[in-house]
Amino acid sequence: MTLGPGLRRLVLVIHLTFSVGWVGAVVVYVALGLSAVTTRDVLTVRAAWIAMELTGWRAILPLAVGSLITGLAMSLGSAWGLLRHYWVLITFVLTLLSTTILLLHLPTVSSLAGVARQAEGEALTALGGDLFHPTVGLVVLLVIMVLNVYKPKGLTPYGWRKQREERGVKGGAGS
Repeated sequence: MTLGPGLRRLVLVIHLTFSVGWVGAVVVYVALGLSAVTTRDVLTVRAAWIAMELTGWRAILPLAVGSLITGLAMSLGSAWGLLRHYWVLITFVLTLLSTTILLLHLPTVSSLAGVARQAEGEALTALGGDLFHPTVGLVVLLVIMVLNVYKPKGLTPYGWRKQREERGVKGGAGS
């Protein structure tokens, strides 16, 4: 089933909004993590961890899930398909992995935010910030963005088979 042009554009706008929002929220998260790492001010560290927890659960996760769902809808509702082209399949798998890792990582962020709420002095500044996961996540999101803009050529074996079937049907009908 393919989406009509109007609905496809609407889903695309929603998908782009979720995806670009996800990238922006991760940039904010990285900035908060950098603030926690580079300061000796306990209030800044505490505030950064609380903000990272809130940003993770209330912005990054909903945007990631929205991007995943709308990306799936775009692939299934367009000629690109989910399994026909490597770039679509790779971006979907990377989005799914990123969302899964995010879901697994956020409870740790919440635990550390809880520690930040209670800790004082050196114990608080020793928490540092959360930089590894969001930085790698940001790189993955940028790779996904590049793949979606440049759409490298390459059909999957399923894509080749479907293309041959469609050509066979079209070629047979005109004979």
